[in-house]
Amino acid sequence: MKTLKSAIAATAIAASLAVASPADAATATANLTVTATVNSACSINSGSLNFGNYDPVLLNGSAGVDLLGTGTLTVQCTLLGTAVVTLGQGAHANTGSTDAVPLRRMLHTTSTNTLSYSLYQDLTRLVVWGNTPGTGLPYIGTGLSTPVTVFGTVPKGQNVPSGTYNDTVVATITF
Repeated sequence: MKTLKSAIAATAIAASLAVASPADAATATANLTVTATVNSACSINSGSLNFGNYDPVLLNGSAGVDLLGTGTLTVQCTLLGTAVVTLGQGAHANTGSTDAVPLRRMLHTTSTNTLSYSLYQDLTRLVVWGNTPGTGLPYIGTGLSTPVTVFGTVPKGQNVPSGTYNDTVVATITF
């Protein structure tokens, strides 16, 4: 009998739970605002430009041709982030050189002789690459590391002694 009463009580409890409606449960809602800020960021890695051999007598003499060369910098910016890549005047800039109109020169490693050169943003070597926002290279980020080509020219007709010439140009990215 006791078992029957327990079974009836259990059945009654189960029936009362089954009869309870969702209206008996209370609910409330709220919105969770989720935000993040992606800052524009860029990096620039150095490269080099080696013009090779300059022949002031024949090939690159006054009746010859300019010596051309290219180098590469590596730039990476946030996707669609805007930046400007500028190139300084170099460590041995000529008198009258400015950030907007750089007169770059390489210095002989064992004397004070110099070899003039120019750096450009374009293959046709018409757009001089300077160190101001207006003379720098505009850049739009892809989010990926991207090579940026620097085009250079050593003008023909420079009467200089043999030896190694070099310069250091600071590359800057402003974003």
